[in-house]
Amino acid sequence: VFPLSLWTLLVLGLLLPSCLSQTTPSNSASPSVTPSPTAQADRLLVRLSGYPRKHNEGRVELFHKGEWGTICDDDFSIKNANVLCRQLGFVEATGWTHSAKYGKGQGKIWLDNVNCNGGEKSVENCQSRGWGNSDCTHDEDAGVVCKDERIPGFVDSNVIEVMDETKIEAVRLRPVVSTAKRKRPVTEGVVEVRYKDGWAQVCDVGWTVKNTRVVCGMLGFPHERKVNKNFYKLYLERQKSFYYVHSVACTGTEVHLAACPLEFNKPNSTFSCGGSAAVVSCMPGPLFMQNTGLKKKLKTSSNVRLKGGARVGEGRVEVLKGSEWGTVCDDRWNLQSASVVCRELGFGCAKEALTGARMGQGMGPIYMNEVKCVGTEKSIWNCPFKNITSEDCQHLEDAAVRCNVPYLGLENSIRLTGGRTRYEGRVELLLSDANHTESWGLICGEGWTSTEATVACRQLGLGYANQANQETWYWDSSNVTEMVLSGVKCTGSEMSLSQCQHHKIVSCQRAAAKFAAGVICSESDDFAFYSSYLHNSDCVHRGQASLHMLYCAAEEDCLSKSASQANWPYGHRRLLRFSSQINNIGRADFRPKAGRHSWVWHACHGHYHSMDIFTHYDLLNSNGTKVAEGHKASFCLEDTDCQEGVSKRYECANFGDQGITVGCWDLYRHDIDCQWIDITDVKPGNYILQIVINPNHEVAESDFSNNAMKCNCKYDGHRIWLHNCHTGDAFSDEAEKKFEKYPGQTSNKIS
Repeated sequence: VFPLSLWTLLVLGLLLPSCLSQTTPSNSASPSVTPSPTAQADRLLVRLSGYPRKHNEGRVELFHKGEWGTICDDDFSIKNANVLCRQLGFVEATGWTHSAKYGKGQGKIWLDNVNCNGGEKSVENCQSRGWGNSDCTHDEDAGVVCKDERIPGFVDSNVIEVMDETKIEAVRLRPVVSTAKRKRPVTEGVVEVRYKDGWAQVCDVGWTVKNTRVVCGMLGFPHERKVNKNFYKLYLERQKSFYYVHSVACTGTEVHLAACPLEFNKPNSTFSCGGSAAVVSCMPGPLFMQNTGLKKKLKTSSNVRLKGGARVGEGRVEVLKGSEWGTVCDDRWNLQSASVVCRELGFGCAKEALTGARMGQGMGPIYMNEVKCVGTEKSIWNCPFKNITSEDCQHLEDAAVRCNVPYLGLENSIRLTGGRTRYEGRVELLLSDANHTESWGLICGEGWTSTEATVACRQLGLGYANQANQETWYWDSSNVTEMVLSGVKCTGSEMSLSQCQHHKIVSCQRAAAKFAAGVICSESDDFAFYSSYLHNSDCVHRGQASLHMLYCAAEEDCLSKSASQANWPYGHRRLLRFSSQINNIGRADFRPKAGRHSWVWHACHGHYHSMDIFTHYDLLNSNGTKVAEGHKASFCLEDTDCQEGVSKRYECANFGDQGITVGCWDLYRHDIDCQWIDITDVKPGNYILQIVINPNHEVAESDFSNNAMKCNCKYDGHRIWLHNCHTGDAFSDEAEKKFEKYPGQTSNKIS
């Protein structure tokens, strides 16, 4: 399977009689570049600043009239970024940022409404409102991302890198109790920062709870708690501490200690800490808490969630309003707002605030725009935001987050062997016996599916599961031969395979090493098969299809069981038909799981099937029992049509490649075989129509929960009405509540 990202737009066209028939707040982070002393006085100087960033990206700052200032992001464009990157000595820009992604600058906002054509030698030659004429705040500081390639011969650079030795990169808590050293996660201990090849302490004089909040947040914990300093006093008095940092003054909303104002112990200084080393205690979120009693007390938000992420603590931000989930637009989306979301979900502060639907596009409404959290709010719902209309934002602008999560060391007890890259191979687990002797073992491949593979890839920190392998003889490069786990059954949300169900005693029919479980993982950011969406729902009228026209459909098992007892070729079947349009609005093409060498030729319909089951169509009664069902193989996946500017790549003709290109869709009309449910044996009444895509998880996804659509329907023996449809997350608690009162409803009104 290749990376896929589909939003399945399932259009039930039930209109005609023929249908039933055939950034951080860092003011203190040192800029990475400063004006060259050799630069001419009349030449505009440019530098990149802010945090967190790299040498080729950052907040744009200009040196004008003896003062450094910023550029407002109003009307900013990639052309502006290209001009600025070339001024900095890079060949071109690969992107630009808005809303002070690299933190808010200080001083003047020198330029606003900058409009370059892309060919200017300097940004001062571009159109703008003029120097110092701006209606912006530093919340709107622009940044650029330059291609990491220098212009050949660019020697007379107007910027130089600052070798900043006072930069905090890594922070840890060092526990002092021997039992705490073995536990994960570490929630309490002495604060230490990386210094040269070792670690150094922080003086606790003036240390505040705001400093503690920042440290806990960057280590993956949502809350801080009081620490018993007397417990540490004796230990710290015996230790010889080197205090690299002797003053910290965080506001509490920073996402990293490096973003706080810091004072460092200068070489050859006579500094002496008047206290002792700073000690911090953090409260983990429920997901990482071992005390089950506290878990129940610490509840995370029930009206905010993350979807579409490969790892724990990342995903597209979705918020619940009424009974429907919606997304957040990325305008003004920054690290402070993202951190509020992370903390209310039981994680630390945000590592990244992602824009441009980096974690896939959502469905349904977009509830929030221009969210502006301070960083201390309990929920994103407490932050100022704008209600939006459909013209303001599209799902291409869905906001997402990557949160800091506690380090658990789960990747140390699993490994892949035999693969061509580190992303693939046979799965091996590290287990210890009663004598604490550790050894590696294999997992029985029987019953190993994409769901279990997803958990394995997550535990390894390798992204999504691209493929689950039940035979791994081609990866036989390890001397590990013993099966240590069998019957593994995961829900898909676990952080490690040890959290999944499995046999108490290993039971594996094919216990040879070549039948051990394996995976192919993918780092693709957007590997989700999005759910069904009902576009039109009106009534369906009566009609029948003659048996002599249904031989091919019967061969592909698309009719109800009673059809086998029918008097072929005489008689009729009553079919509920509908059209489906499968749109790929993701970031990578959708490809079927099986390679073309294993596709099955169906002579009756004259095409290859690349998947056994692509979709389930079911009609359910009040207790959830199927009264009628249909299923659809992939038939042939191809680009029926595409958005403007996108070219078709997949075509079924002449044994062509199968798939759906990003920006294209595959249309299945209601008048083709198997695009139906055989309702010949269904009695009049109230039912639920349920459609599930990729029901057997043949294709790996980041989220299997959003592959369904459910509608209430009323059938009077002649017509069918559809109403109360729920799409995108049809099996969520909110969706299930909508169906609890049905099918008891008897009204003929179409909603």
